[in-house]
Amino acid sequence: MGKKPIVIGIAGGSGSGKTSVTKSIYECFKDHSILLLEQDYYYKDQSHLPLEERLTTNYDHPFAFDNDLLIEHLNELLNYKSIKKPVYDYTIHTRSNKVIHEDPKDVIILEGILVLEDERLRDLMDIKLYVDTDADLRIIRRMLRDIKERGRTLESVVDQYVSVVRPMHNQFIEPTKRYADIIIPEGGQNHVAIDLMVTKIKTILEQNAIL
Repeated sequence: MGKKPIVIGIAGGSGSGKTSVTKSIYECFKDHSILLLEQDYYYKDQSHLPLEERLTTNYDHPFAFDNDLLIEHLNELLNYKSIKKPVYDYTIHTRSNKVIHEDPKDVIILEGILVLEDERLRDLMDIKLYVDTDADLRIIRRMLRDIKERGRTLESVVDQYVSVVRPMHNQFIEPTKRYADIIIPEGGQNHVAIDLMVTKIKTILEQNAIL
């Protein structure tokens, strides 16, 4: 088999621990050739909309993402071509005029809440993971993060969780669990599952004549 990058999709709700899982896997391959591609960079450009309308954006809905561009970039990387990754500016709720140059790598981790929602993305993945964490832990982690890192009030975090995050999770994110090859409970704390994943990835890389 010829050399081909391996694509790992890592999904899960906000606060599930998918970022911890992603970092753990990334650290195991950092001495090799690995690229982290976050779905959050691929929110749709909204520069054609007035700011008032942009402020109402639901970032937990599938329609918020520019999957066409993400798929185009993923295919470029799979053909060992470089991409210019977009950068999203949350202060103006649209894409900035900056881009990040990313070179192709042998391992590509695609991470985001809805990376398993689009069949076209799933078809490009070699391994599909879903990080499954109880709702109470997810809301606690989100509260701590948003209050500490984003200066949010407790009331605003709870209101957003109840009105947007929870219903979007139940309607769009949780159902994608059925597409996962492996479900990892409790995120980054599940060292056994992460070790098994690393072993599986190494096996595929060896088969693809990369390691």
